[in-house]
Amino acid sequence: MSKLTLSLAVNDYDHVRDLLSGRVAAEGIELVPSVLPVEEIFYRTTHFQEWDLSEMSLAKYTALRSQGDDRLIGLPVFPSRVFRLSSLYVRSDGSVRSPADLRGKRVGVPEWAQTAAVYSRGWLAHEQGVALEDVEWVQGGVNQAGRREKVDVQLPAGVRYRPSPERSLTALLLDGEIDAILSARPPAPPPGRQGEVVRLFKDFAAEERAYFGKTGIFPIMHLIVMRREAFAANRWIAGNLLKAFSQAKDASIARLDDITCSHFPLPWMSEHAASARAMFGADPWPYGIAANRTTLDAFLRFAFEQGVCHRPMQADDLFPAEMHAAVRV
Repeated sequence: MSKLTLSLAVNDYDHVRDLLSGRVAAEGIELVPSVLPVEEIFYRTTHFQEWDLSEMSLAKYTALRSQGDDRLIGLPVFPSRVFRLSSLYVRSDGSVRSPADLRGKRVGVPEWAQTAAVYSRGWLAHEQGVALEDVEWVQGGVNQAGRREKVDVQLPAGVRYRPSPERSLTALLLDGEIDAILSARPPAPPPGRQGEVVRLFKDFAAEERAYFGKTGIFPIMHLIVMRREAFAANRWIAGNLLKAFSQAKDASIARLDDITCSHFPLPWMSEHAASARAMFGADPWPYGIAANRTTLDAFLRFAFEQGVCHRPMQADDLFPAEMHAAVRV
């Protein structure tokens, strides 16, 4: 019996690699993969839906769905998760020394609808008491001028937000025209000026552990989406793909646990895996809706408050009915 051929665009992750190589197979499916930078995948997916399956920004996907654009269907497969208190950058000689110092300041973001920025602004508002209206927001490319919003956003009343199409955020920060940057991709100052840009939190990992311990939020950056036509013609692919992505991820974690040989060129990987399990539970990188509901619902609340989502949404709104319950034997 012939398999259904589906194209897939995704970044190069160890926890997806076994699926791309064929070591793990999705039953009844033959994948034709393209391994590309995430920015390129997001742009081509948002505007052209070039692949049957692709990695996608959580913020852009939820923004489109909230506006009634249902050309893409989500799978609760989350290839990228990153705590984002490490993504706050300031000048080493500037006046911003704590989150509270951002009140009345100018803060750069690559896009209002960048997932990392949604989480960071949510943390500022809910944990630090720095409201959206307390800051003047400047949008632009982090290290290259000319970046623009890719989805429509509805800014809340009172929010000050302006584009900077001619200059990068890094240049603005170095010249004192903005006071901080919230960005997933770090600023890259020119030679001789690298030390002028620093993270707001030197020990950001400790801050992020404390944040997770208080809120249970482990930020999801990206998910896998399907073209609606591909899913509608073969609804069974959702469950088979979720199972296969999960098997590939579990195999990657098993490599981390292996103390007999070095699967990764860094020491103490098995100890890192054990530490993650102690903090996050038996599966430190869960897929599916139920295990991620706290994070997804928090993100959707932040996104609606910030005008990225145009209407209130819940985690179940993002995925097909087939994904709402796990099969138990």
